[in-house]
Order: sequence, then structure tokens, then C-alpha cells
Amino acid sequence: MIRIVRLADLAVAGVLAALMALPLSAIALAQTAPAQPARPQAAPASPAQAAPKLETFGRWSTLVDEVDTGEDLRKTCAASTAFVGAGGESGTLTLIITNGDALPPDAYPSITISVDNKALPTGKSVAAAFGDDKGRVAAKLHSDGAVNGRLSWTVDNQAKTSLALLRVMRRASALDVSFGDAPVGSISMDGFTKAYRSLGVSCGFPTADVAP
Repeated sequence: MIRIVRLADLAVAGVLAALMALPLSAIALAQTAPAQPARPQAAPASPAQAAPKLETFGRWSTLVDEVDTGEDLRKTCAASTAFVGAGGESGTLTLIITNGDALPPDAYPSITISVDNKALPTGKSVAAAFGDDKGRVAAKLHSDGAVNGRLSWTVDNQAKTSLALLRVMRRASALDVSFGDAPVGSISMDGFTKAYRSLGVSCGFPTADVAP
């Protein structure tokens, strides 16, 4: 049984923990499994407490949470995929944005990698490379400490760098990631384009500059 956690009630670290707690294989299985009889519920959720929307696109899953503040409808939109690291470690690549943030093309979703590999470099300015045999994008990351027992790193969110990285993610069939000279893993991009477009629809930003 999948337990869904309200994203809007959590900080970014909590969002990552919530996504990492949802095995993507289990999510895909739950979406294709035969429907089970509905269980009685004490009371329907109020509009402000509606359950987050979960969808799967290939190897990617999206999670969209809505909270009616009484003044506006605040949305938190995330997309995530699981991967196996270069040394066999479990990892997650996640994009997060809210409709209260600066939106594309002024700013792009934050990009975070969490992986159970304590040998990778940490700090405030970790050099990283993302790409495939057609080209690579260099970026700086800062480590955010442990999330669900895994270390995590977030790409410094400069619009030009983030746009270039997102375009590589759309182009590549698998995204090769390294921190310095240390390989992190090769991450499948199957479903990324549809997942990114879905975030744009949900959080209200254009996606043509990444996924035309």
C-alpha cells in the first residue's frame, strides 16, 4: 500500500524524503493493478485537504499537491525517477517547483540527486557533469546532508545552467552523471519529457524551451 504525503506541508528536504519513500516500481504496479473495493471513509476530504495527484510516465513519476490558502491555490509540483548508482547504490533524481516560485523562463525547477554513496564529494561547490555521448553540461552542486539515510546534492539553480541541463535530460536516453572524477550513475530518461510537460501544465509554466 502506498502512503501519500502532503508536499505543501513539507520543506524541500521533506519533499525529497516523501518522494524517496515511494518506490517507483510499486507506484507503477499500483497504477496498473486491478481496482480494489472501496473502503469506507469517515468523511470526504475538504477541498483544502485534497489528496496529491500521482502519475507515472515511463520511468518517471510526478506528484502534484494543491493547498487552497483561502487567497490562492498553492501548488507544489515534483517529478522523480529512481536509479542504481555506479557502485550498485540506490538513488533518486528529483525536480521540484511551486507556483509561488519564479517560474520558467526566469527560473527552472530545482534539481536534486540523492544517492547512498558516502564516497562522493560533498561541500558547497561540487563540480559535476551531466550528459551523454552527444555532449555534457557542467554544473556546481551543494550537498544538503542526508535524506532518508542518503546524501543529497542540489544543482545551483542558475537559469542558464538549469535550462541547458534540462535540455540534455530531454535529449538523452540515459543521463550519465559524475561528481568530479567519480561516476554517480547512468539515469534513464524514459518518460522525462512527458513528466516535465505535466509539471508545466500543473504548475502553470511554459515547457517549449525544454520539451517542444
